[in-house]
Amino acid sequence: MICNFDFEMHQKTKDIQKRYEGYLQTASLWKNNAVFNLEQFKIDSRSKKITINIDENLRLGKYVERFVSFELSQKSTINMIAENIQIQQEKRTLGELDCILLKDDIPIHLEIIYKFYLYDVSIGNTEIEHFIGPNRKDSLLEKLTKLKEKQLPLLYSKECSEYLSSLNLNPKNIAQQVYFKAQLFVPFSNRNIQLKKLNTICIAGFYINYKELPLFSDCKFFIPVKKDWLIIPHKNVDWQSFVSFKKSSREYLDRNFSPLCWLKKTNGELDKFFLVWWL
Repeated sequence: MICNFDFEMHQKTKDIQKRYEGYLQTASLWKNNAVFNLEQFKIDSRSKKITINIDENLRLGKYVERFVSFELSQKSTINMIAENIQIQQEKRTLGELDCILLKDDIPIHLEIIYKFYLYDVSIGNTEIEHFIGPNRKDSLLEKLTKLKEKQLPLLYSKECSEYLSSLNLNPKNIAQQVYFKAQLFVPFSNRNIQLKKLNTICIAGFYINYKELPLFSDCKFFIPVKKDWLIIPHKNVDWQSFVSFKKSSREYLDRNFSPLCWLKKTNGELDKFFLVWWL
């Protein structure tokens, strides 16, 4: 029993490490303030080793916040003041500030975002509008609008000012930045899309529908759990045959859920793709 527990802890540590490495290798979605005038937070992380335990029950967004918190803690020039700050009006929660920190003694309100978006030219008219969530329930434009109109202005609310004063901070002196990382996926039929506002480095793979699966009939497949969407594909997994994958993936699509999948070609090359239900 003890050995089994040790193995599970060792495996959990390995999983966290792989996810952290994948997180670190995900680029910011744009440079400087190129999108909506939202300034991207800059940090140079040299250490790739993570040494904290993370609750597996956290949803992916909160899980990534633990990575950011650890990453920031490794920098001597950064001092975390507060995290996950609930701003309330009487008993009603107005919203949450992800964190307030000092970077080179400058106070910054930082919002943390890690997303997966697919490029659909049939949606909207601009590069920003074309990116939607894998299940079409959200979009990049919606997230940017929420940041600009709701999450960032919360800093200047009366209720937040009262909280900040308890920390001897004045909202007028606090810079606002976002740490917005994303993995982008483009249609398999058009993989050479060149982005103008967004960071092309963020393109992590492609997407297809069920009818396009026969194009990969000689390949092997793997469907990672959602937290492993962060991971850079590697060969040490239980690969499925084409026939087996068609059957197991159908169960996701029937629930209107687009799974992220790994692909291993006959030459050993690995790729990452979304299999979507809506095409």
